[in-house]
Amino acid sequence: MINELHLPLILLAALIASGSPGPATLAISSLSMKSGRKYGLAMASGIWTGSLLWSVSAAFGLGALMLANVWAFEMLRYVGAAYLIYLGLKSARSAMSNEEKVIVRQQPKTLSSAYARGLALHLTNPKAIFFFGSLYSIGVPSGASLTQIAIIIAAVGVQSFFVFHGYAVLFSSRPVAAGYAKMRRWCEALFALVFVGAGLKILTARLGDH
Repeated sequence: MINELHLPLILLAALIASGSPGPATLAISSLSMKSGRKYGLAMASGIWTGSLLWSVSAAFGLGALMLANVWAFEMLRYVGAAYLIYLGLKSARSAMSNEEKVIVRQQPKTLSSAYARGLALHLTNPKAIFFFGSLYSIGVPSGASLTQIAIIIAAVGVQSFFVFHGYAVLFSSRPVAAGYAKMRRWCEALFALVFVGAGLKILTARLGDH
């Protein structure tokens, strides 16, 4: 049964998608370096929750239903793009400032707010709809049972959990944090470019381009 699911192919595709540099991994890395491991892990948990929700939704056809209603997808696309651009502008402000109080003011005050930021970031990412939709269409045979679908959801969920939280652990380590402290303004400028670039790309993309 496992072989029929093409599980290795599914896990490889999910690993590339979750582990490759992008808004989610960049947000985890940025917050982990600036605010420490516990905040990075909280954001990683929020992003992982969003990933799991999209995975379950796609598995049961919600992604296809959403794409069939273009207005819903367009609304999500605009919200996601606006949020990424907002994050980019915050990073740009930090890059142009020499004052530590500005940087501190931009950080989440609680672990729950860090979690909420991560969740919002991934739930408003329209790319997730296409990724998980493609993932299940390739890896799930027609007429798959609930048990088979549950195996895929669980396997992808466990793998992405370790990927996202691994980023938080890695980028909150002392050597990486020390490097960020020395090159803070350059790092923030890079974060700003990537966040704004990703937001504009989502904002200007056509539905058929995905």
